[in-house]
Amino acid sequence: MKFKNTHKDFEITDESTYLNRRQIIKSGLLGAAGVLAPNAFALTLPEFKANQKFQIDEMTTEKDATTYNNFYEFGLSKSAPSENAGSLKTEPWSVEISGLCEKPGTYDLEKLVSQFNLEERVYRMRCVEAWSMVIPWLGFKLADLIQYCQPLSTAKYVYFETLYDPEQMPGQRGRSIPWPYREGLRMDEAMNELTLMAVGMYGKELPNQNGAPLRLVVPWKYGFKGIKSIVKIKFVDKQPVNSWQAIAPDEYGFYANVNPEVDHPRWSQATERRITGGFSLFNSRIKTQIFNGYGDYVANLYKGMDLTKQF
Repeated sequence: MKFKNTHKDFEITDESTYLNRRQIIKSGLLGAAGVLAPNAFALTLPEFKANQKFQIDEMTTEKDATTYNNFYEFGLSKSAPSENAGSLKTEPWSVEISGLCEKPGTYDLEKLVSQFNLEERVYRMRCVEAWSMVIPWLGFKLADLIQYCQPLSTAKYVYFETLYDPEQMPGQRGRSIPWPYREGLRMDEAMNELTLMAVGMYGKELPNQNGAPLRLVVPWKYGFKGIKSIVKIKFVDKQPVNSWQAIAPDEYGFYANVNPEVDHPRWSQATERRITGGFSLFNSRIKTQIFNGYGDYVANLYKGMDLTKQF
């Protein structure tokens, strides 16, 4: 998907200008709620709001966030996605919506996104491999999409599926994962205000290696829940099995909530290494927070559950 942009190539905002722009937004100089003034900056995205509830001063550099990735559709190493994802064609792009809802159909992504308000949210992101980043996402609330689709009362979960096309995604020629990649959320998780459908990051369209043109962002869960390059969304009444859960159910559960008290069978989850200047064993380790620090927003979703078993 391409966002409309009338600016010349040399006018596109570089990272330093973008970071300065965020400081201006934070100070409120661009109006209430940080709404951008028309043509105030040359962005590749339409006007959007910077959600002041979700702004974090610390932030991972764009270079790190776009060159150190897990996206096995393009290879198993952290550098493989940025090296190989150029083969993915993201325009045109459509999303098939099906299942227990009033508005099933195949939707053109650009037209679908135009129905919703975009906003910037800076989220802490935690990988199950015990490394983390802080990324400024651009997107719209999944809750808005769900309301638009009008799910039936019998719909209890939302299922997602990634594009399957080994010609565009060479990693799918291997057997590391039962392709296509699959994920799911319980309906109340999907409706939570934190849950985002991202179409951009760092004030720009999503790079292919980060899940272009549409990906899920659920900041209180481990990164494998953030399914990328989504082509199917389905409303279902039974809990779907996510890809990693199917591969190793003793290691990867359905919920995947960030929890320092529940170790991965092969490593501790009590601390994490923040990615700064690329991955290094010399990067400082910090304590992992329950629900990745978003407990005030989501702890109530799991009241009464045993999170050591329902992990």
